[in-house]
Amino acid sequence: MSKTIVLKKGLNIPISGEAELNVSKAIAPGLTAVCPTDFKGLLPRLLVKEGDSVLCGSPVIADKKNPDILLCSPVSGVVKELVRGDKRKLLAVLIEADSEQKSVDFGKKDPSSMDGNAVRKALLESGLWPFIVQRPYGVIADPAVSPRDIFVSGFNTSPLAADTEFCFSSQTKAIQAGITALSKLTAGKVHLSLCAKSAEHSDLARIQDAEIHLFKGKHPAGNVGVQIAAIRPIRKGETVWTVSLQGVAAIGKLLLGGKFDLRRKVAVCGPMAIEPSYIEAVPGTPMKALAAFYGDCPEGIRFISGDALSGKNAGAEGYLDFFSNQVTLLKEGTDKELLGWVRPIRYKLFSRDHSYFSWLMPWRKYDMDTNLHGGVRAFMMNDGYYAKVLPMDIYPIYLTKACLAGDIDKMEKFGIYEVLPEDLATCEFIDPSKNNIQDIIAQGIDLMLKEMA
Repeated sequence: MSKTIVLKKGLNIPISGEAELNVSKAIAPGLTAVCPTDFKGLLPRLLVKEGDSVLCGSPVIADKKNPDILLCSPVSGVVKELVRGDKRKLLAVLIEADSEQKSVDFGKKDPSSMDGNAVRKALLESGLWPFIVQRPYGVIADPAVSPRDIFVSGFNTSPLAADTEFCFSSQTKAIQAGITALSKLTAGKVHLSLCAKSAEHSDLARIQDAEIHLFKGKHPAGNVGVQIAAIRPIRKGETVWTVSLQGVAAIGKLLLGGKFDLRRKVAVCGPMAIEPSYIEAVPGTPMKALAAFYGDCPEGIRFISGDALSGKNAGAEGYLDFFSNQVTLLKEGTDKELLGWVRPIRYKLFSRDHSYFSWLMPWRKYDMDTNLHGGVRAFMMNDGYYAKVLPMDIYPIYLTKACLAGDIDKMEKFGIYEVLPEDLATCEFIDPSKNNIQDIIAQGIDLMLKEMA
């Protein structure tokens, strides 16, 4: 029987606009983007040019540092445009999808009869290897490294997160195949974490070839970094891999069906979403394809690929990123409130510190926007303030200051190997000084990669 791990620290963000559990539409593949910027540390080398025809699963981009790591097209069609930014940095490969989709046939395989080398080869050739993220640092895993363990989070506690059971209930066989394949890549264990509240009725609780862990607690209990810290923390010199549940499902579908299939259910949610619900789409789907959810006027809306705390600001011209199964639509908070800080009767605003009387209505959901409700100040609270929402055995304030100072020794001492920016998103949310804590942690990780990796 799995042991339940109870996390007493954390914070659930009561934001309105949760997606109803139904698929309102399937987005037909049109103009689809392959974005190398979705992958930290990837140095892209183009394998196609404008006008080339590609199949679903055809390689489009390779990593210059490791040419075996490929990014493949999620659709079949014609390469329409290569989008570049400053200094000709490659931002996206735009592919105009065919009306009839065709895929590369990678051949069906039995994961239980494969060894580690065969699994590694299959994932590299198919372009699914980028789903495997290496910790520390959150970069694409090095195929030449054998990880201590592999971790998979089977639930999500972030604001308005897509419902796991609704998204993956029909993919249990694929997930089992993916877990079995991943177990061949490590001499350690595959750890699958589930929500204790729903695990009893979930097919995922009966997955084989993995050690099941049950978690109970507020956000960020669903973050794989928090789960690693609770199960078996990362120490200096150790490497672990993480894979999202949709990555595991994609690996299983590749092995069982022989196809590169990135289709997924995506929750379109948030206070600015019209009738929030789910769609079926592939990564690289343009935000313009979601016009039915925000109307004809995208001005004043922030399009976030992912959740409101740690997702990417894609913009109205952006695309669904490789790892997300959620799009959050928020109002751009440009309004200023006169003397707002001396007005405690503000029942329409949420405060974790009970600064407003809205705390008397714990059931209420709030139409949150991007307004900071104050300016950035060069001051940070004591460490105990932030630690109340971070269920990890680290000192977030000291780690943040070490990253600001670029002090590698102290960054190691205070837990840089255990975290990614998303793990401290709740600390950033409650910070009275409005510091971009996630950006600070990201800069610290970049320094570690430069100096230590």
